[in-house]
Amino acid sequence: MNRRPTLLAAITLTAAAALTLSACGGDSSKDKDKDKIAGADTGPQKSASPTASASTAADRPKIELPSDLTYTFEWKKTGDKEKDAVLNDREQSIKAVDLAIVHQDPLDKAYLYFYEGEAAAQTQKYIEAYVKAKARTTGAYRYYDEVVNVSDADSASLVYCEDQSKGYDMYLKPKKINKTAVTENSYVLYSTQLSKNEKGAWVVDKLVSQRGSAKCQP
Repeated sequence: MNRRPTLLAAITLTAAAALTLSACGGDSSKDKDKDKIAGADTGPQKSASPTASASTAADRPKIELPSDLTYTFEWKKTGDKEKDAVLNDREQSIKAVDLAIVHQDPLDKAYLYFYEGEAAAQTQKYIEAYVKAKARTTGAYRYYDEVVNVSDADSASLVYCEDQSKGYDMYLKPKKINKTAVTENSYVLYSTQLSKNEKGAWVVDKLVSQRGSAKCQP
């Protein structure tokens, strides 16, 4: 998911399916070279199609983040049980990645609950980059313009925008917030493919992003 490129200048640009690092500013051409983290060839394998009934909120990992990290989800309830479940679980999976970064743990259980296969492998590398840099995310993140579709009992897609204009990296030692200027690259379009796991939760299998998308500009 997803944050600043300033930490990871050494990471090479690879496949379009790689997760992006958020950028609030900087030169657009340079940002594109830093935006994406290389996806690993292997990762946690997708489980078989679930037969269990939909899990309750109590089954989800508990996600408690520092007060300096805030999220605004402008996603509207659809009235459809499965579509709303996709939106709810995606909210939690976004936060779970930041929680892993806060914990400085690339194998944090909360995010592993919500990511499988290709997306899990990419996300692990994304978190590892923050751990190596001894940094984490801070600030406010806004999510909007969602389009959710459920194609069958255990397959769905979600496209949405993220506003990173008030989100930053914070280096831990010494503690310093890297504030960057707002540019068109502060707005990112995401396309996700999700499946329902054996516990009935909607988990992310694939994630593609487009920084500076015209669709997401204010």
